[in-house]
Amino acid sequence: MTDGQDEGGTIFGEIKRFARTSGAVSGIAARMAGERMFGIRGDRARHAEDLKAILGGLKGPMMKVAQILSTIPDALPEEYASELAQLQANAPAMGWAFVRRRMTAELGSGWEAKFASFSHDAAAAASLGQVHRARLPDGTDVACKLQYPDMTSTVEADLRQLKLAMAVYARMDNAIHQDDIYLELVSRLREELDYQREAAQARLYTLMLTGQPDIVVPRPVEAFSTKRLLTMTWLEGIGMQKFLDSNPDQEARNRVARALFRAWYVPFYRYGVIHGDPHLGNYQVNPDGGLNLLDFGSIRVFGAQFVAGVIELFEAIRTQDDARAHHAYTIWGFSDITKEKLDVLNQWARFLYEPLMQDRVRSIQETNDVTYGRSVAEQVHAGLKRTGGVKPPREFVLMDRSAIGLGSVFLRLRAELNWHQLFHETIGHFDPALLERQQAEALATTGVPKPL
Repeated sequence: MTDGQDEGGTIFGEIKRFARTSGAVSGIAARMAGERMFGIRGDRARHAEDLKAILGGLKGPMMKVAQILSTIPDALPEEYASELAQLQANAPAMGWAFVRRRMTAELGSGWEAKFASFSHDAAAAASLGQVHRARLPDGTDVACKLQYPDMTSTVEADLRQLKLAMAVYARMDNAIHQDDIYLELVSRLREELDYQREAAQARLYTLMLTGQPDIVVPRPVEAFSTKRLLTMTWLEGIGMQKFLDSNPDQEARNRVARALFRAWYVPFYRYGVIHGDPHLGNYQVNPDGGLNLLDFGSIRVFGAQFVAGVIELFEAIRTQDDARAHHAYTIWGFSDITKEKLDVLNQWARFLYEPLMQDRVRSIQETNDVTYGRSVAEQVHAGLKRTGGVKPPREFVLMDRSAIGLGSVFLRLRAELNWHQLFHETIGHFDPALLERQQAEALATTGVPKPL
């Protein structure tokens, strides 16, 4: 591709894209069908590596979806999840010709004169758009995120391929009934295309995190933003991986981890809002040693009862109260929870809640086995398959993903904190009625609509 031409920009590009993605998906289907019919295990690892190479070269949501699915236990076979987890957020940037056309379409001819400066080179490029550094006439440094061409049709084409891939796997494996997982991914990805919505969600995070130490949220600049262009104040900082590579001391690691915990869970337990995309590319460590939050395209708003169910399950696991655990799963929307299924689900819950149970400083995971989480997931998968499977409610998808994603970051930070104390400081004296009032006020103030 040259001069900013994207595969999603022309009918021929869409045909080419469809051929590439459908070929990859068809390959999965053929290999899985062969395994099912003939009982012969194919070379999933090699095919998964091929799939990663294909998806990693495509702009658009397929790469983002692959990253999401890699963090949802049993949404895909292990070999595919492992390879897709390695997909990076950064993709090759599009050229200046694309930037000129996009900026002209969004801000009109003569748009460059509205800036004191505008970098021709992208500062970052990801699945749905790329970022350029610029300066406003008043001297404010800003980040301008431009959406790639024809992303709406690209999203819909990729989602059709995703549905096919998930349907093929579902026919082979009944442990996780995936209908609502797909619906949730569809809704959240469509929302991410609306940069005006993302601007409102950034304002929401500023409101929710006011007064929280070591957390910085960029400010949207409305006069320079549209549905496909988002301009926000530029934040100075280094990426999380670069921070880790700098060999920071334990206190610096703990400070970032503490800020990250609060950045995700203060909004959840006090406003019923969760950030659904916890990967390393979405935050930086700033020069003061605090945390910069960078991306607000994927959030989830929950009812107060769902949040209450999270706390209820914590108490059930802490007190080993099966009746209370069953009630918590019912609050979330799980159905047909037999005693056998309850035991299996509780195994997963104990894994997630275990760091919160002990009132002492510790790492998020005290075993040195890097495959421990995967082994627990495999045991849970086997148990659910044996007992007929479960259908996770759609609200559960991003919540579970956030917990797993954050745990992975805390592991990489090698943070040592009193997670029990952090959790109880965050939930405070939980009051569902208070959460409902704070949520309604915050959404109305910032203009964020509740998701469908």
